[in-house]
Amino acid sequence: MPIIQINPKIIEYSQKIQTYCFKKGGSFRKGCPNYGKKQGCPPNQPLINKIFDFDKPIYLIYTNFDVKEIAERMAQKHPEWTEKQCYNSRYWQQTARNLHEKEIEKFLEKNKQVIVKKSPEAHGVNIHSLMWQATKIKLEWPPRNLTRLVSLAGYKY
Repeated sequence: MPIIQINPKIIEYSQKIQTYCFKKGGSFRKGCPNYGKKQGCPPNQPLINKIFDFDKPIYLIYTNFDVKEIAERMAQKHPEWTEKQCYNSRYWQQTARNLHEKEIEKFLEKNKQVIVKKSPEAHGVNIHSLMWQATKIKLEWPPRNLTRLVSLAGYKY
């Protein structure tokens, strides 16, 4: 899992980005059902510049996870399933999150003064823009090969 120090100036963020949770699509016909309900979700979250001190180092932490391999395994195991069923996140999301969490824990052992935000988009961060600016990686949506779990770490504002 890559962990890279980034220049805070490349972080595009705004309250508008927090409203992306309202986007309809996939299984969310009315947008994400967690908006305003789940702890850590908008609209009650401050923007990222009120979380991290932008005058100190900020780190981009991301975990690559091969969703294609999982989907192919599901297709072999369940030949009657549709592609949508094979790619359903319930079959891979928790494993990917666990891998990401383990790497974050290792990072925090060496960097005890920093805090981590596992859902930077809840704090208005444009993840697509950030990944491109920092790594030249274009995120797939929906993911069909690799998905990437993205967190930010830094010093408290």
